[in-house]
Amino acid sequence: MNRFARSTLALGISLALVSAAQAADFEDMDPVTLRLAHVVNEQDGFHIAAVKFQELVAERTDGAVTIDLYPNASLGDERTLLEGMQIGTVDMGVITNGPVANFVEEMAVFELPFLFPSPEAAYAVLDGEIGQELLDKLADVNLKGLAYAERGFRNLTNSERPVTSPEDIDGLRIRVMENPVYTDTFRELGANAIPMAWTEALTAMQQGTIDGQENPVNVIHSFKLYETQEHMTLSRHTYAPALFVMGMPAWSQLPDAAQEVLVEAAREAAEHERRMNAEMEAEQLDELRDAGMEIVEEPDLEAFQAAVEPVYEKYGDQFGDYLTRIRAALQ
Repeated sequence: MNRFARSTLALGISLALVSAAQAADFEDMDPVTLRLAHVVNEQDGFHIAAVKFQELVAERTDGAVTIDLYPNASLGDERTLLEGMQIGTVDMGVITNGPVANFVEEMAVFELPFLFPSPEAAYAVLDGEIGQELLDKLADVNLKGLAYAERGFRNLTNSERPVTSPEDIDGLRIRVMENPVYTDTFRELGANAIPMAWTEALTAMQQGTIDGQENPVNVIHSFKLYETQEHMTLSRHTYAPALFVMGMPAWSQLPDAAQEVLVEAAREAAEHERRMNAEMEAEQLDELRDAGMEIVEEPDLEAFQAAVEPVYEKYGDQFGDYLTRIRAALQ
């Protein structure tokens, strides 16, 4: 037997032993069903992450923990879901970082405009010491952070005109998440920034009561925003994480072995979603163009960055030393 075959055999044996040990951990556990909710549709990255998580948890607990999925805001908007987790009426969710920051304000540091130059830079910070510290802070508000999935780099769409510089945004009514960093970012860019839940934003775009919104390519694609938004700008103005998050009432009732599986499954499902998002984006952009969307691929990013500098002046100190530490980690 050659060395590769021996190592492969050894790996297979060790994985089988781990699997057997995990299965044994759950033999005496009363079956548990957890309700995982999110606000987007089944084509979205959040649902891709949730399905992967569901599969991993079922496999690794030998069916002792079942994850039921509730997409499409069927259990409420993101704030409602988080509040439900705190009191135990919802067990867990995949939630955009912006609403989570309303509960732990330091979380908003990740969404300062133009902070991360690439997805890889964001992953290094989120999956490292800084990201874990902020996940742990959720315990102070009766929530348990498991892992960072992603919403992704956010881009601007609107129904009025092409946007290549901040001057083009002047006066546009832009929906933003219910988060002060987003609101102030777009006000500095000259927009009439209107915070609202995503479910309301979809109706508002159809009715023409707002001109535009900002979201990653995958959201713009999966919600067919080309039906109301003719113009898109690849501004990549903010990298938005998302979180696998649980309510402490649900988390604290689980044995240690189940908690360990949930954390590891959330991390792997998040990595799976990140890979899928990267693979799908180019194809999604082509489909948006084919559907009639005009896409500005190279806006004047230096002008945008200069325009939002007051956001850093306003919020920099609010995040303690997190902004300083993130910038040092990015060097």
